Amino acid sequence: MREEDVVAFVGALPGVELHTAGPETGAPEVAWGDHFFYYNPERILPADRRMPFATIVVKDYPGFDTASDLDRDGVFRVNVAVGRQVFEGLFGYPPAAQAEHQGDHDYAALDRVLPHPVYATQGWISVLNPASATAGQLRDLLTGAHARAAARYRRPTG
Repeated sequence: MREEDVVAFVGALPGVELHTAGPETGAPEVAWGDHFFYYNPERILPADRRMPFATIVVKDYPGFDTASDLDRDGVFRVNVAVGRQVFEGLFGYPPAAQAEHQGDHDYAALDRVLPHPVYATQGWISVLNPASATAGQLRDLLTGAHARAAARYRRPTG
């Protein structure tokens, strides 16, 4: 899957709002080009009430998130909020135990489902350059994360 294939797949799910960080969005420069997918079917949730259920990151964040070595040419990472139960099913341990397993994974490996190098403890996974080994599974994980986000959606009141 190319980056644009993932954007098209997730963007076609019902109620998805896509934000791509850039100078016009007020996002920090390090985030420019990254994609954030929200469940916001009525487009009424204010920015401070939205939490993405998936993201695509296209470069390292120096001093914060460099384990995936995203500065390699053509490398991007899809990040998905799968939740505790799915995370444990994938890796055999709960997200809260990630610190004990941090060294078990090569976070720069392509086309593998991995715990997110920074947000695993919150139930996030990642895939760098999804291809034949992970594309189908990633679509399922993205669809599941979308369903979780839809189930948690609450229309703002007042």
